[in-house]
Amino acid sequence: MNLDLRPVPVGALLREWRAARRLSQLDLALDAEISARHLSCIETGKAQPSRPLLMRLADALDMPLRERNALLHAAGYAAAIPETRLDTPAMEQVNKAIAFILAQQEPYPAFLMNRHWDILAANNAAQRVNGFLLDGRASPHANMLRHAFDPADLRPRIANWHDLAGTLIRHLHALVAGSPTDAKARALLDEVLAFPGVPPRWRVRDLDTAPAPLLTTEFVHRGVTLRFFSTITTFGTPRDITIDELHIECCFPMDEATAQFCRQLAGA
Repeated sequence: MNLDLRPVPVGALLREWRAARRLSQLDLALDAEISARHLSCIETGKAQPSRPLLMRLADALDMPLRERNALLHAAGYAAAIPETRLDTPAMEQVNKAIAFILAQQEPYPAFLMNRHWDILAANNAAQRVNGFLLDGRASPHANMLRHAFDPADLRPRIANWHDLAGTLIRHLHALVAGSPTDAKARALLDEVLAFPGVPPRWRVRDLDTAPAPLLTTEFVHRGVTLRFFSTITTFGTPRDITIDELHIECCFPMDEATAQFCRQLAGA
């Protein structure tokens, strides 16, 4: 088995990101305030970019923090942006803020996730609602997309599955297209597309359908209908990769029946 473990040259990485952003060399050069010839020399390996220039190019390409470090590494520079684990003392205030938001959402569900929709934490309401929908059994996954697409998980309880899953697929396609070096996002897309009943047309990114203004989910189980809409909270101007990739999804009831059922679960 022949594995090529050599790092991707910085020029090739820039070309890949420029193609993902649909920018010409001239467009990117103008945004980064350099000549198109200089950029061409960087992309072909004839010129070595400085560290400040790489950061300007990353800004022009709107690269996520993790990919900015990868760009620096490809050019032989040390990482510029830290990645701090959530369970370290340095993240104490961040964890307090997260815990506060999750607790304030009671008696309605709320989840802390990373950019791949892995569920890192959830409030008690989320556990109560999931427990009801799954009849007390544990979910086989700790990932929101797998929850929605796996027939052995929450999918049979989602009455508007086609609309919800189509929206989630569009978001995942956008992540893959916007982060061309994110192998985990690509693998997740391939995985969810392989679940049974997924329309073949979802394998191609849909650029024509506008996303709904709100993500809504409707569950039906044991004669109970629960309707939620979701909002997403992120940390503004993060200076750490971990914080940059976090988001909190809060679910709000769309009708009084849903709100009352959540209150009854909390009271029980």
